Amino acid sequence: MSLMENLMGLLRVRVKCGVNLAVRDVRSSDPYVVLRVGRQKLKTRVVKKDVNPEWNEDLTFTITDPNLPVQLTVYDHDLFSKDDKMGDAEIDIGPYIEALRMELSGLPDGTIITRIQPRRCNCLAEESCVRWSGGRIVQDLCLRLRNVECGEVQVQLQWIDLPGSKGL
Repeated sequence: MSLMENLMGLLRVRVKCGVNLAVRDVRSSDPYVVLRVGRQKLKTRVVKKDVNPEWNEDLTFTITDPNLPVQLTVYDHDLFSKDDKMGDAEIDIGPYIEALRMELSGLPDGTIITRIQPRRCNCLAEESCVRWSGGRIVQDLCLRLRNVECGEVQVQLQWIDLPGSKGL
């Protein structure tokens, strides 16, 4: 089977910013984010000496299986040693895909389609809303990083339909 036969579309993850990330160098860190979906791996640029970095970068993945989570790991860039891990989180794209499957259109801007509450089984730091914005369905997430003393990363999910893909 070819990729196009399994391809549902593209998931664009906008990595917005980090909040109160862990300090891994002297008084600061040089953070960047690595995202993985299955065998795909993309990363943001390094922001020097900032525990509240602003990336505002779009990383786009091909989605063939909506059950695969987006795995996010924050690292501190080091010149002379292995980059330090600064925590990780996992994004369950299931609720977002379900909202897309409703095939909504023409809603008033800002309409909330669904709300996802923070639970022990997800990495949400606060309630996440899937909403209609600018003619598309988006989800904003504030993720609490695991395996680290502090830090959150804010991301936004957007869907891109591809001609020829099997769609949702």
